[in-house]
Amino acid sequence: MDKFKFIINDLERALLTMNHEKAESIVINATSISSPIEIASELISQVLQKIGEAWEEGKLALSQVYMSGVICEEIIEKILPPSDPNRKNQPKMAIAVFEDYHLLGKRIIYSTLRASGFELTDLGGGLTSENLVGIIKKEKIKILLLSVLMLPSALRIKELKSKLSDSDVKIIVGGAPFRFDNNLWKEVGADGYGKDSSEALEIVNKLMEGSV
Repeated sequence: MDKFKFIINDLERALLTMNHEKAESIVINATSISSPIEIASELISQVLQKIGEAWEEGKLALSQVYMSGVICEEIIEKILPPSDPNRKNQPKMAIAVFEDYHLLGKRIIYSTLRASGFELTDLGGGLTSENLVGIIKKEKIKILLLSVLMLPSALRIKELKSKLSDSDVKIIVGGAPFRFDNNLWKEVGADGYGKDSSEALEIVNKLMEGSV
């Protein structure tokens, strides 16, 4: 992280002002002192986490969080393309909206994770337990991020976990019901809960390190 201390604030400013050209220039120049995967995991990941935390504190607009993720995702595609071994060697991940079609929160987390060097499949919205069980088993998904809008859907995650009892998939949840009840994610059997994109990123990083 020390190697990026002189540019992390510059990148954050470029993202928050939606200056795509400046942000890309900063990241491209950073490849002279670090590898693409280090840039993704140590520079971009940290900047996006800071931006997510600032939004949580009410200092930024949601549009700034969203566009920062989109810009970084596009830049990472150039320096760390999907064919890169660092992406392929990761456990298979997917993200979905459970029983609903409110996609913005999912899109922000998807962009944040991909911009941080992770490869994951966007399964879309409106998926049921039956849909997800079939996909997880067929595609051998190891980490599933689920966004939930309504309490009844959140409670049905327990049913989903039961149907996946013979699988080693880790389920990370997020959404309004879990913000209202901090213990709900444990009650439904989820393996983790992220209240925003920065927390989701932190949990995925810990899963990769084997500390969750």
